[in-house]
Amino acid sequence: PLWIRGHKYYPLSGIEGFIQYGKASWYGPKFHGRKTSSGEIYDMHGNTAAHRTLPLGTYVQVTNLNNGRQVVVRINDRGPFVKNRIIDLSYGAARQIGLVGPGFAKVKLVILGKEVGSWDSPTGPSPIIRVPNIRHGAFAVQVGAFTKKESAFSIADRLKVLFQYVEVVPIEAQGETNGPIYRVRVSNVKTLGEANKIKEKLKRIGFDEAFVVSL
Repeated sequence: PLWIRGHKYYPLSGIEGFIQYGKASWYGPKFHGRKTSSGEIYDMHGNTAAHRTLPLGTYVQVTNLNNGRQVVVRINDRGPFVKNRIIDLSYGAARQIGLVGPGFAKVKLVILGKEVGSWDSPTGPSPIIRVPNIRHGAFAVQVGAFTKKESAFSIADRLKVLFQYVEVVPIEAQGETNGPIYRVRVSNVKTLGEANKIKEKLKRIGFDEAFVVSL
């Protein structure tokens, strides 16, 4: 558990469909180059964030409710340590949604999924969630998550030209929301290596936030 000002916070185990509203802030130069709670070195220019209870390695879509701008971050640290804040964004992520100047803003957090390891980059940074002996199983590559059903199916139709198995998965969200979240995935992937190749192909055609999930 994480202790903050006398309060104990336990990491969440079930995060499917999790949505949270509250205030976000950011942290930057003072912590740049220091170790995060995950053991990674904090890069203020990356797209990462600190959260009190979400599992490390969770991908979160953050929407600035003041201007509608969005960014996808990966949870690799614990915090915030200030009352009435739900997430601390890296400088790089905060800049993308117009948070640096004001210092904080009301945001909406939507959980997209959790990171799995990569077999294609053995010399790169260690993955947050390690799968050291799993090469085969059930994997998918998540392309995006949408609140509008039409947008999700439009993206899926585009991807069906390139991939045989594309699915739209509706998830009933927890918390304040007007309906389900629609996740678009390239599915029926049998190996982690194949999933990583699909992810790289998606990034080459403009889906920069695509990531691999283990099913």
